[in-house]
Amino acid sequence: MRAILALLVGLLFAQPISAATLEEMAGQMIVVGFSGDSADDRSVVALRDAIAAGRLGGVMLLKTNIASLKAVKAMNLSLLAARPELPPFITVDQEGGAVERLTRDVGFTEIPNARTVAKDNDPKQALALYGDLAERIAALGFTVNFGPVVDLDINPDNQVITKFGRSFSASPETVALYAAAFVTAHTRAGVISALKHFPGHGSSTADSHEGFVDITKTWSRAELEPYRLLIAGGFNQLVMVGHLYHADYSGGDTRLPASLSPEWITGVLRGELGFKGVVISDDLEMGAIRQHFGLKDTVIRAVNAGMDVLLFSNTANSRASLGDEILAILVAEGNRDPAFAARIAESYQRIVALKGVLTR
Repeated sequence: MRAILALLVGLLFAQPISAATLEEMAGQMIVVGFSGDSADDRSVVALRDAIAAGRLGGVMLLKTNIASLKAVKAMNLSLLAARPELPPFITVDQEGGAVERLTRDVGFTEIPNARTVAKDNDPKQALALYGDLAERIAALGFTVNFGPVVDLDINPDNQVITKFGRSFSASPETVALYAAAFVTAHTRAGVISALKHFPGHGSSTADSHEGFVDITKTWSRAELEPYRLLIAGGFNQLVMVGHLYHADYSGGDTRLPASLSPEWITGVLRGELGFKGVVISDDLEMGAIRQHFGLKDTVIRAVNAGMDVLLFSNTANSRASLGDEILAILVAEGNRDPAFAARIAESYQRIVALKGVLTR
């Protein structure tokens, strides 16, 4: 069996899209947060070098990285220039409402949250609203917006989604309709979208930022419907998987959250729903992960589960070396296990295919 897997890896490497080293392929799977808010910062220069060398696939910007619109544009464009043939994911959470990294404090015109957008706008008007947002994000050099939220607004006491009006509706059809407007608007502007938070955060009773979230008794299959509708309609960009535990999809006694669960990612998202795009984790430094799994265990479990992109905000124990630490784990495990190397190659192909939309 190992000989067959080794042959498979060799065949994958032989393809033109995989004419890269194991390290370069693994590098594309890593997106990290960082310190610094200008193109001249030492940390940003180091990021550019890592992107150019193929050791890093992208970056995550938080409010602390945005000193001004002029500075963030210069910084983002410098990162894009590091490897124009395979541009980095330059990511931002810009949903509208409470979840925004670009704010009026730096001169960015904010938009309402999802609940308000759906209440005050028909889908055509929402398309125009999100189109304007996407064009302004693209003009600043961002290539990925972590939205739309496709969680259902079904738990009035939900402290993550409902509390902040992040869901369009309790209706899966309405959510899919407005999410499609968000996605279409961003696609037209050349910005990649990410459906979140799979398999559904709307019914949860806790916050995965703080710790373990058990959705076993609250989750229903209706929460998959927005994904089913959008994927059936041709969506194949990014799906963000949350750190949500369900006893029926948790790998038996291992109590795996969805972000580390093959049953959710490979079984439901890819197998049942037919998603063929890139799967990205929610921040792997959230309490739900950090309190239960070490860095090496998290990385290996996520990849084996079917995760393509590992997202680390780099805020729990911020350090410039985090990206290289993750890369070392991926490469070492890939060299040890041909099946793991094959998973890296598989993710690399999906990532390169998705990044192709950024070079057109």
